[in-house]
Amino acid sequence: MDVFPNLPNKNYAQLRREIQSGDILLCSGTSFFSNLIKQATQSVWSHVAFILRLDMIDRIMVLESVESIGVRTVPLSSYVQDYNGTGKSYPGKLVIARHHDLKSENIAQLSKMAIDLLGYPYNKEEILRIAARIGMNTFGLTQHSMDMPSGREFICSEYAHVCFKSIGLKIEFNPLGFIAPADFARCHEIDLKHYVSTEWDKRSAAIKSNLVLPAQAY
Repeated sequence: MDVFPNLPNKNYAQLRREIQSGDILLCSGTSFFSNLIKQATQSVWSHVAFILRLDMIDRIMVLESVESIGVRTVPLSSYVQDYNGTGKSYPGKLVIARHHDLKSENIAQLSKMAIDLLGYPYNKEEILRIAARIGMNTFGLTQHSMDMPSGREFICSEYAHVCFKSIGLKIEFNPLGFIAPADFARCHEIDLKHYVSTEWDKRSAAIKSNLVLPAQAY
């Protein structure tokens, strides 16, 4: 199973000026669904999205497909401060990554494709098929290759794959015939840059060190 890379840890305020449109957000969540994805793909990564800067309104947006909602966009700051309106940061690790070959002139096309797919549903059945494929492979069984979705439903990695493919950047499928967040992290053309520090990270570190943080740090 993959392990977390050794990367610098920066807070959102430090990273904000460095983040570019087209950057990739890799997440390692702690929910049941996140753990299912990580186990199915033998990876620490459970979610992938990408970023669009809207400097005119001073916002950095995440474009993603999430379970129970589908394709949506939210401010990156919500991952750090108020994930899904909980008043807490995203419960897991966040990494900013960047594709070597993404050119500034392709950002408009990438954004158009991403926005045209807003509202499309999440493909929960695909996760179950992926888990089944992993299980069958473990026992030496084989299946016919899984096709990409019809274009009407996506898991997070399929949504990101379709968007990047629209500008000629292909993320290779893994040998079992599907695309997962791990495949973005393993792609040689993608550099993992920085962890985005959150209050969740601080709390986890404190628990591991048997320390107690003041209440306002939570």
